[in-house]
Amino acid sequence: MAKQLDYHTIREIFTRFQAAEAEPKGELDHVNAYTLVVAVALSAQATDAGVNKATKELFKIADTPEKMLALGEEGVIEHIKTIGLYRNKAKNVIKLSRILVEHYGGEVPNSRAALESLPGVGRKTANVVLNMWWGHPSQAVDTHIFRFGNRSGVCPGKDVVAVERAIEDHIPVDFQHHAHHWMILHGRYTCVARKPKCAACLIRDLCQFEDKTE
Repeated sequence: MAKQLDYHTIREIFTRFQAAEAEPKGELDHVNAYTLVVAVALSAQATDAGVNKATKELFKIADTPEKMLALGEEGVIEHIKTIGLYRNKAKNVIKLSRILVEHYGGEVPNSRAALESLPGVGRKTANVVLNMWWGHPSQAVDTHIFRFGNRSGVCPGKDVVAVERAIEDHIPVDFQHHAHHWMILHGRYTCVARKPKCAACLIRDLCQFEDKTE
């Protein structure tokens, strides 16, 4: 775990990220808050590309909790069986859809606690939805951010909650809204797990990772 970087270094890092891509976007396809919740819940232990392929036809016929309930668990399975843990995920999609209909009038709630109470929705999923749909500067820490934060020193922490807190405490407010997207994309395509692409890294000179590749 690297030491926590100082304010000026972190500001320079995110200035560079912003200059490279001013408006980073999440890579999960969705058409509304409900389909975003479902897509993020399905993305656990699966790739965004795999989820998008599975939901392309699903969301055409079931873009509301009511339509998803009408489709039924077996119908959901038929669409998502190409992704990991599909049976359990289909079960959760139906359960959360029923709760949304019965307790929230078919609408997706926009508090972290309410979102986390839904089956298959954890803190990361809740934070993604709050950030991407409602523009709240919540930080969804996944494996990419956890790896990048600890390697670089931008947001080191022993667990995801510690990393989330480090992001909120140390990244300047004007970068908070897009922070997790910049870090996810950097971790996914540059600061990769096995052999990070340090030679192509925008922040190589600022990163504290000791085992940089050439």
